[in-house]
Amino acid sequence: MREFVIREFLVEITTTVPEGTGQDEVDRRRAAEAVRAKELAATGHLVRLWRPVGELRSIGVWRAADEAELHDKVLGTLPLRPWMNLTVTPLESHPNDPGRGDATR
Repeated sequence: MREFVIREFLVEITTTVPEGTGQDEVDRRRAAEAVRAKELAATGHLVRLWRPVGELRSIGVWRAADEAELHDKVLGTLPLRPWMNLTVTPLESHPNDPGRGDATR
């Protein structure tokens, strides 16, 4: 039997609205994006999301079984995805992470 492991990924997202896109379309997609982000958070896929001060990009921690699921079934479902440039970095726990509970302090 295959063990199911959830992986964490650091995802940097820069969204660029295509030139000539109407404001109604931008507003519609942004509203849908907020709804989808809440759904993904509720299912445990979206863990944390930040926006660097003064920048129009996001940095988040996301969870999926693997990178294919992350792209196809998670990030690929975002309404703004066609306008996004993504940088995905797979993460693993660090032995000194204070959140692990077993790190030497």
